[in-house]
Amino acid sequence: IPITSSKHLVFSFHYLSEGIFRKKKYRKEGKKPVMMMMMMLLMLFQNVIPAEVSLVCVVKPDEFWDKKVTHFCFWKEKDRLGFEVILVSANKLTRYIEPCQLTDDFGGSLDYDHSDWLNKRLVFEKFTKESTSLLDELSIINEGDKSKWLFIPLSAGHELLSELQQRRFNGSEGGGGGQGGEEELLAQPQVMKLLDSLREQYTRYQELCRQRNKRTQLDEIHAKVMQVVTWLQGPGSELLKTQQAIGDSMRAAQALQQKHEEIESQHSEWFAVYVELNQQIAALLSTGEEEEVAELKALQQQLSDVCYRQAAQLESRQNVLQAAQGFHSTTQELSQQLDGLLGMLCADVAPADGASIQQNLKLLEEKLQTVEAGLASVRQKGALVLEQMCSQPSWSLEETESPPGDPQDNVQQIQSVMEEMQLRKQRCEDMVDVRRLKMLQMVQLFKCEEDALQAVEWLGELLDALLKTHVRLGDDSQETRTMLDKHRKFVDVAQSTYDYGRQLLQATVVLCQSLRCTTRSSGDTLPRLNRVWKQFSVSAEERQQRLELALNFHTAAERVFQQEFVEAESLDEVDSSGKTLLDRLTTPIIFPDGYKHTHSSPIRNLIHHVLPLNMKYLLL
Repeated sequence: IPITSSKHLVFSFHYLSEGIFRKKKYRKEGKKPVMMMMMMLLMLFQNVIPAEVSLVCVVKPDEFWDKKVTHFCFWKEKDRLGFEVILVSANKLTRYIEPCQLTDDFGGSLDYDHSDWLNKRLVFEKFTKESTSLLDELSIINEGDKSKWLFIPLSAGHELLSELQQRRFNGSEGGGGGQGGEEELLAQPQVMKLLDSLREQYTRYQELCRQRNKRTQLDEIHAKVMQVVTWLQGPGSELLKTQQAIGDSMRAAQALQQKHEEIESQHSEWFAVYVELNQQIAALLSTGEEEEVAELKALQQQLSDVCYRQAAQLESRQNVLQAAQGFHSTTQELSQQLDGLLGMLCADVAPADGASIQQNLKLLEEKLQTVEAGLASVRQKGALVLEQMCSQPSWSLEETESPPGDPQDNVQQIQSVMEEMQLRKQRCEDMVDVRRLKMLQMVQLFKCEEDALQAVEWLGELLDALLKTHVRLGDDSQETRTMLDKHRKFVDVAQSTYDYGRQLLQATVVLCQSLRCTTRSSGDTLPRLNRVWKQFSVSAEERQQRLELALNFHTAAERVFQQEFVEAESLDEVDSSGKTLLDRLTTPIIFPDGYKHTHSSPIRNLIHHVLPLNMKYLLL
């Protein structure tokens, strides 16, 4: 049914009638099928566009209608249809319609392609139908994604509008109405109106989709946030709560550290999700609305609080484990030091001399100082562990029960270890005091022995001096008396030396009894000291007697020289004392061991000196 103009409608039954009469059942009935089809079309126009139709020209094909006897009473239907219907031939159609409004089939010059018109008409009708239906649906959209449905009518509408506008432009340039005519002019506003409605609905739909996308994104972020929060407050917290011990040794502390690293590795995955969510929330905060911003900030705050609290728990646990490792390591070192000191104390000490004793004593003091420093370090590390445990962040308020592995047990464990180290150190100190006293006694013993030997040597030197150099008797009484006084002082020095040696030897005996050991002094030094002292005593006594005899001799002689008249008794006294002195000088000194000591040449000189003097006295 070609629409050539808004004022003229031309029906061609050429193809239709041929198609109908090809069927055998309609050939027998003659014109009835054709008449029925024509009446149906006329009724269609009457129902659709009755006010716009004034004349209907039914074109009679010459060849077809010549073969058939036709008679149509269209004039009877004028009142009922509302417009006039005439039957004309194709060559007479120009009487009613201008040639420019007719196609080439009807002898006109109208450029018309029925297939193209039909396609465009179908596109227009489809677009109109889909757009109207879609507009109805978009007005009540609540869920689902229909953006693709909307894109299809918009694309088809734009293409249709572009085609209509292009045909109008080409028709205006050619001076004719084109194959669309006024209908296309009427279709353009309708298409544009539908496109505007679709754009408006599309804009609303985009906003709705944007809101739904935001809501969906917020829901996804909320779900992820709750997932992170749930894990951190649930399994993550339970993992930390079950790891509260600090171990009782270095190896146990290292095993706990390894377990904690595994827990940290599990937490790091959720912390990575936290960082990603935090970035997403920050991006949404810059473009979100007030309500969304408030919700996002609440989620961000909740997520941050949980993550930071869990991170603080992890860090605190890490600090406790590191402090515990330092404590156990220092405790282990102190235990080894105490074992070494105890081993040294348990070993028997048998030094050869005082120098080795001093060296061992110095080593013992150094080890004790090392132990004291180790114990101070253990106390410091223990205090650090206690401080780290006391500074651990508390769990959430909802968790009223304390986690398994009460920190009080750890506190008692640390305190018990420090007390044990203190007791061990105290026991070692007591043993060190005993060993120090013993070693000091041994040092004193060796010192006493050395001093006793020195006393023996000093006494021997005094004896040699007495025997070799103390031989003069003096030339007069005054000199002899002076020498006698010096001799007595000399003897006092020797006596002091002997007494000092005896005291040292007695001290060595006491020290040996205390140390339960033997000493060299008991078998060698004491006999030597006694022998030298006896020899000195005999020699000193002999020396004193000779000096006393010499003093008597010089005194008697000096009295004789002072007398004017010499008495015989005085001379006899001088002679007697002189002879006694000479006899004493010629008598050897016999020591207790039977050794005889005779005077050397100085004694003989004394004898030669006394004899002339005695002769002088005799002459007087």
